[in-house]
Amino acid sequence: MNPDIQALHSYPFEKQAQLKTGITPPADRAHIALSIGEPKHPAPQFALDAFSNAMAGFGAYPATGGTPELKKAIAEWAIQRYQLSALAAHQILPVNGTREALFAFAQAVVDRSKNPLVLMPNPFYQIYEGAAILAGAEPYYLNCTADNHYLPDYSAVPDSVWQRCQLLYICNPGNPTGAVMPKSQLKELLNLAEKFDFIIASDECYSEIYFDSPPTGLLSVCEEMGNHAYQRCVVFQSLSKRSNLPGLRSGFVAGDEAIIKSFLLYRTYHGSAMPLPTQAASIAAWQDEHHVQDNRAQYRQKFEQVLPVLQQALPVTQPDAAFFFWAQTPICDQKFTQALFAAENVTVLPGSYLARQAHGLNPGANHVRMALVAEVDQCLEAAHRIVRFAASLG
Repeated sequence: MNPDIQALHSYPFEKQAQLKTGITPPADRAHIALSIGEPKHPAPQFALDAFSNAMAGFGAYPATGGTPELKKAIAEWAIQRYQLSALAAHQILPVNGTREALFAFAQAVVDRSKNPLVLMPNPFYQIYEGAAILAGAEPYYLNCTADNHYLPDYSAVPDSVWQRCQLLYICNPGNPTGAVMPKSQLKELLNLAEKFDFIIASDECYSEIYFDSPPTGLLSVCEEMGNHAYQRCVVFQSLSKRSNLPGLRSGFVAGDEAIIKSFLLYRTYHGSAMPLPTQAASIAAWQDEHHVQDNRAQYRQKFEQVLPVLQQALPVTQPDAAFFFWAQTPICDQKFTQALFAAENVTVLPGSYLARQAHGLNPGANHVRMALVAEVDQCLEAAHRIVRFAASLG
């Protein structure tokens, strides 16, 4: 067995399941899950129809690089969304969901012979950590706390760390915090990448769920700074959250041509070509913005109604974007999660499960993540139960 597998942590939801073992919640209250960020809004019917109409494509092997039609749809969407002058087909690679792509990317770009570091926000999407470990790199955690608006302080990272850095994962908007990186910070990272020669992998899967202005994308900042080839930069996008299609497993990677070329070579051996019906549905989804606008409106409604209720009991604020509340808890986050489930049959995710002890603290401690993915009535019911539970803590 690969010895690095032993260094992997249990996935947060496995820990959560153990936390709930042996507890019988009240039978008179239906379970409400705020723990898993799985969109529950209806998938766009036209994308499902496109999938059904293309099912004959299951009779052919798809190319790993994707069809020209899909790449064209992706390019047109990205150019419009990020105000790019161009995005060529060889700068785009369709992927079967960004989860597997974010993991595979580290395997393709990390040189394990050079004592590499892979930097990532803390708390973080656990795939970043597992990808680093199995690529033979050491994860380096950048704490995100309320003091820094839940964004890493890159200026505090010593040069000795940047010199070992081969890959930096950023999540914009952030999971679990919903924090959005300002343009100035993205420019700072581009300058650091050029100075220390590392790759930036920008996970932008939540970028289309926002309340006011759309989050700035890494590629648009590249272009503004004159880096029209997007050197050292790749972005990861997905239809899971944008289009309520988590089961489609469809997204794309775009950016530096040389990096994309090497990643494509890796993926031809990895066996990760996207089925043709999936590509057909993806084309339809990338070509339509109306359903995305409707999706945003539904999340906006939920946050507007749920936030004032939760604020009766917890110090919680509106996130910059995405569909999570990153709420502080009056007691240990694990005890809060366990007792809330026992008392009210509501499941949230302990923040400490989404972070690691680093630089003297676990920045996820005494926080819980709440995903507002259920219907608005369920989210409101959950909020009222949480308020009642918090009041019982005294």
